[in-house]
Amino acid sequence: MAEQSDFQKQFFAKGTGGTLFTQKEFDDALEVAKAEIMMFAIEASKMAVTLEREACAKIVDEWSDGINDPRDEGKKLAELIRNRIPSQRQ
Repeated sequence: MAEQSDFQKQFFAKGTGGTLFTQKEFDDALEVAKAEIMMFAIEASKMAVTLEREACAKIVDEWSDGINDPRDEGKKLAELIRNRIPSQRQ
């Protein structure tokens, strides 16, 4: 992005009555904002995967409740689904 002319700086400063930021200050703040957005996006994705995994395990649980399963293989399968990546489980 091109540096602002003196006229542009004066024009924008008059409208806000505030201090103008340098390009470096703006870029630094933008970098922090992008990092925060990525952090929230990653957390939202993890939550979505966890919710989907739990929903799949619930389907298996309900299915296994409806069949004669003396060894509880359905319940074991549901737990395997829930614990596929244990570090993601809260």
